[in-house]
Parts: sequence; structure tokens; C-alpha cells
Amino acid sequence: MSPYEARDAAGFIKSMRQLKERSGLTYRELQERAAGNGDVLARSTLADILRRTSLPRPDVLTAFVRACGDGQRVAAWLDARDRIAAGVTTVPVTAHGPGPETESQLQTQDSMASRPRRLRWRAVAVTAMVMVPLFALVAWWLLPDGSDDRGAPAAPAAAARTPPDGWVTIRPARTPELCLTDGRDRDGAYAHAIAVQLPCVQATVPRTYLEPAGEGLYRIQWHHPQEGKGCLTVMSTGPVKGMLEPRNDCAQATLFRLEPTAADRRGFRLRQANSSQCIGIVGNDTAEGAEAIEERCTGAADQRFQIRTV
Repeated sequence: MSPYEARDAAGFIKSMRQLKERSGLTYRELQERAAGNGDVLARSTLADILRRTSLPRPDVLTAFVRACGDGQRVAAWLDARDRIAAGVTTVPVTAHGPGPETESQLQTQDSMASRPRRLRWRAVAVTAMVMVPLFALVAWWLLPDGSDDRGAPAAPAAAARTPPDGWVTIRPARTPELCLTDGRDRDGAYAHAIAVQLPCVQATVPRTYLEPAGEGLYRIQWHHPQEGKGCLTVMSTGPVKGMLEPRNDCAQATLFRLEPTAADRRGFRLRQANSSQCIGIVGNDTAEGAEAIEERCTGAADQRFQIRTV
């Protein structure tokens, strides 16, 4: 269940009712939980909201989502609400990426500060993002070892499988002890952070958030306690062309399509919408520090990834 599946206010309220049902809590219990969280959520107000088809106030929605135990996705619920309120019911899939983010999201995009080991995440203008094909980034979900699925549609059973959203780790399927996280290109040719594979026990920062964006598409967010939020984007030019960089402007970040593979129940192929290329690991390398990159879909093991909730 995702708030982004709703196309109008009535559908959004339906998603809220589903969230309440999943929580298994009564109106009174939700009111008590909200109070315990420091929120105000009168059960009579909530009952009225879930009976009608108009959008709730942001503060009421926040209290409700937190009380239902879905607090880690409050931002996603608020974003979906704001999109519907603004009349944007779907996220357009174009070469320019998704449409503009809401004001509340833009206010959360802190300027990135430099740090000693990993270079600062750089802000980018909209014009730079137009050319960026980020969907290839998630080819980590790709194919089972030895398979030769080079972009063919998944079998029906596999196609029904969807990745978990929320807080996750992204792991190359053949080396699941490694996670995609921020690092530097091994040639030292670029002065900003990019996505590389490192031991998961060392990759606790930044945290990775898989954000549903509607129509089966996702954004890959990185959250850092000092540098804020950045969304992965495939570089279209420069010394690290095809590699993945976190950008401050998530509204212009690439959207990804995560395609399950038929032969691997946990495997996914990651590609940009409208792209025939996949995300893999440079040189099919299993070494720590190897970079993620967009490349031709080959069905090789480095183009298959696991998405695990944390």
C-alpha cells in the first residue's frame, strides 16, 4: 500500500482507511497513540475524515500516519497529499524526470556541507538534470547468475513482485555483504560523491530510502545527518559519465523502474523509465569500492540487486 497510488482525494482517503485497517487499531487507540507521540488526533475528527472524500489537514495526516506505525513514511504521505491538492495526480515520465516537488519538500533539502572523507554532494540546476538517465542506477536488482535476460519482459509470476519501499539497503545479489553507498571513483577523476559498493557494516551513513513516485516508479534517496537529503542521478557527461551521484534537487532526480527477475525471487533489475540500459557494477567487479554504472543490459550477475528493508 502506497499513498502514491491515489489519483484523487477519494483514493487518498481509501489509502488512509487501508493504513488504519493494517494497523489493527481502534479510533480510541489511535488517539491514545497520537497523544503518546505528542500529536493531537481526536477520534471523532479521524472518524469524520475517513468517512468523507476531502483531504485532511497536514497536521492531522501526520498524527494519523505516525499513530498507525508508518512514521518513517510521513514525508511520502504529505507529498502525495500535496500533489493531489495541487491537481498533480501522477508523476510524468519524461527525459526531464519528475515534476516539481512541493514547497514542503524543497524546504527540507538542506545545502550540502563538505566533509573530510567523502566529497560534498553537489546541488544541480534543472538544466543539468534534463540529460540525466538515473534509472539505470538500480540495475543491482537484475538477473540471476548465468541468465541471459537482456531486457526481455519478466515472466508473469515475477512481474507481480514489487520491491519494498521505505528504508532499505541495496545489495548486489552476488555479493550481498556489500551495499551501494557513497564513495569516490577509484581513478580520482571526480570531486564529488558517487555510488559505490562497500561492506554493509561500514555503510550505515547515508541511509537509503526508496520513495514510490507513482506509476511503478521510484526515487532513490540518500539521507545524511550533516549533508541532508540527496537523490541518486545518473551522470550524463564528464569523467564519471553513467555513474550515480546524489543531487540536492530531488524534484529533478531520475525516476527508476525496478523490474523483478523471473529466476530470482529477490532479484531486481534497475533501469530508468524509457531506457533500455541497466545499472551494473563497473567491469563486473566484486571488489570493495567498485562503482555502480549505467551500461548495456547483458544479464550478467553484476546487474542483479536485492532490496532489503531495515
